[in-house]
Amino acid sequence: MRPPYRLRPAHASLRWKIAALAAAIACLVAAAVGVLVHLWTEQDIRGRAEARAFNSVYSAVETYRRTGTLADGAVLDPVDLPAALRDPVDGNRHVAVAGRMVWAAQRTGGPGSPVLAFDVNMGPELSDLPRLDAAMAVASLVALAVATPLAVYGAGVLARRLRQVSETARRISAGDLDARTGPTKGTDEVADIAATVDLMADSLSMRLRTEHRFTADVAHELRTPVGGLLVAVDLLASGETEDLLRARVRDLRDLVEDLLEVSRLDAGVEQPVRVRAPLGAVVTEAVARTGLDTEIVLVAAESVETDPRRLERIVSNLVTNAHRHGGSPVEVTVEGRAVVVRDHGPGFSAELLRHGPRRFQTGTAERGSGHGLGLTIALGQARLLGAELRLANAPDGGAVATLRLPD
Repeated sequence: MRPPYRLRPAHASLRWKIAALAAAIACLVAAAVGVLVHLWTEQDIRGRAEARAFNSVYSAVETYRRTGTLADGAVLDPVDLPAALRDPVDGNRHVAVAGRMVWAAQRTGGPGSPVLAFDVNMGPELSDLPRLDAAMAVASLVALAVATPLAVYGAGVLARRLRQVSETARRISAGDLDARTGPTKGTDEVADIAATVDLMADSLSMRLRTEHRFTADVAHELRTPVGGLLVAVDLLASGETEDLLRARVRDLRDLVEDLLEVSRLDAGVEQPVRVRAPLGAVVTEAVARTGLDTEIVLVAAESVETDPRRLERIVSNLVTNAHRHGGSPVEVTVEGRAVVVRDHGPGFSAELLRHGPRRFQTGTAERGSGHGLGLTIALGQARLLGAELRLANAPDGGAVATLRLPD
């Protein structure tokens, strides 16, 4: 049975998100710098033109007062003088901007005297602004072309480190308790996350191994006294009470054997013995050994290379679980390399489908009583064979367990 949730690479990975963010920030910075440079340059051109006009008017007025002649560029009462400068306060110089022209004006004498004006054309300098803007745009594109690959590379390094941590976490969730990220470069937050995941794995591994060892020790210690108890009850005379006692002791023996099998699967000491065998015949034999009324349907069953003993164990556990916790009729269908066991009971609980089978948990009360080890053992044996065991509920009711053997 596969985990219900799997870590999958996102369509837009962190690497490209960071690169896109860096490119967007670079574009915003370039645009802001370009606007600021444009405004500053325009203001500088206007300021220099105003200062030139202001100083030129001062010099031209002094020359006119001494000699009565006009300096080059100076004009008396020009017709295109801005309205704001036509009546300047006596003795004061004033500056105004009209389009691309900067005008400065001052009266040559007292009230009613002519107004001497001087203009400065900012057109040639302002015409250079588009070229400056174009140069800034080209420089920004060049900087963006250089910065984006660097951002992609830096984000790729970060993404690889995060993927390494993610892969370790995924392996741990899949049951690989020895998975570790190991030492990572740097002392940043990613390194802290990697160290935390490794520490969590160490703690989880220690606790699970302690639990598995405890289960194995308990089952091993119980095996001998239970065996002796079984021999003892067989010596009792026949009777209703004695038969009930024998049944309970045999149930206890089966529970101990299941615990030992679970502990061996947890320890990873089991190894399959693979042979070529007809899947239909193996499943039919496994169902017959249960002694339960089960319908078998064979549809183009193939020959598979597997461990027949372990395969029989999986099928018998699934069939027994269907009869014990489900409802009749129970059907087993063999098609190709797949074995489907279906009952017509209340179906698997949502928790079991979400988290998978857990030992000593049977899901819901409607599915009957038990120790919750049958599906756990079936899942462990399926993993050992490299097979896939899926649990689901049929649309019209009932539990469906599908075992698919590898090619």
